[in-house]
Order: sequence, then C-alpha cells, then structure tokens
Amino acid sequence: MTSQASYQAREFDLSGLNGISDRTLAMHFKLYRGYVKQTNLLNEQIREIAGGPEPGGAAFPAYSELKRRLGFEYNGMVLHEYYFENLKKGGARGRPESNAAFTKAVEESFGDYDRWKMDFSGTGAMRGVGWAICYQDPSQGRLSNHWIDLHEAGNISGFRPILVMDVWEHAYLLDYAPSDRPDYIESFFSNIDWDVVDGRMGVVRLAAIA
Repeated sequence: MTSQASYQAREFDLSGLNGISDRTLAMHFKLYRGYVKQTNLLNEQIREIAGGPEPGGAAFPAYSELKRRLGFEYNGMVLHEYYFENLKKGGARGRPESNAAFTKAVEESFGDYDRWKMDFSGTGAMRGVGWAICYQDPSQGRLSNHWIDLHEAGNISGFRPILVMDVWEHAYLLDYAPSDRPDYIESFFSNIDWDVVDGRMGVVRLAAIA
C-alpha cells in the first residue's frame, strides 16, 4: 500500500507571554506533539486495515473504533495550532484596530467589541473542559462564539475558526487555580495576535439575508 506523508509538529516561539508561563507552554507543546503523533499513528493503522484482505470483515470493529478516535486526535492537533498561532509574546494587550475586518464583523454581529468579548469570555468560563471558538459564517460573514466539547464535538461545519482559546485545564493549571479560569482568560486576551485573527477573516460567499 502506498505510504502517505505524515504530519509534522510545528514549532511556536511563545516564551515570555503575559500571565501564561513558559513552564505551562512547555507542557502544552508536549501535549500538542502527542496529538500529532497519534494522528499519524491512527491514519497508518486505518490504512493498514483498509488495505488488508478483509476490510469489511473480522477487522471491522477495530476499524470503526480507530475511525471514531480519529476526529478527537485530528482536532486536538489542529485546534492547538490555531490556538498557538493566535498568541504572540508582547501581544497587543488591548483590542483590535477599529478599522480591522474582525472589528467590523464584531460590530455587525454583536453591536460592539465589549459585548462580543463578554460573550466569548463567558463561553470560555463555562463549567467543563473544552474550547471557546469564535467562528465566521462564510455565507454571511457573521461571527458567533461556540463551546467545543473535547475537540471534535460542537465544531460548526463549514464555519471558519477566527479566534481559538483552549480552556482545558492543562492550558492554565500551572499558573492559575481551577476557580481562577477568568484570570487565565484575561491573560489570554492580553496575548492575542490580532493581526493573525484579522488575517483569518474570509471572503463572504453570499450577501446577507435580510
């Protein structure tokens, strides 16, 4: 069977973030590399079963379980890359530029930046572990904030991830108590690379429906 290229873990230079320690980042990068490794391993195992003599026979239960696990590992890899990408040491420590595409979409979708931030922060502060993600609807350009259980449950099909915040406890537990997650969220906001966020805004496919 033809071998396919494996994913490679990316390197992110984020030392010196405000309120998120280098120790936390080192642990987080190690966890991310684990998702990359497991994604490659699962893909290889699935290819071996699919290319075997009985892809729909005795091996099918194992194949099914591998397929179910794949979404968790894939999204664990991809969402961490989005998360690390939208952070920057010496970040803006404030809000995006008033003329940015992201700011204009926030105003159209929520009324103003403060209301959007309150909603996004509130999403991230919900009980449980997961992700808070601001998505753009490519058909109308509207933004909406969503809670993502684990990694694969709750993602909106076809929507663009614009800002991704990890709120699994490994993202902040070395720096904050579990009850202090709101402090971690504020630290996250002080390190956002708004240029990256704005660059993720895409072209709207259709005119907004009245």
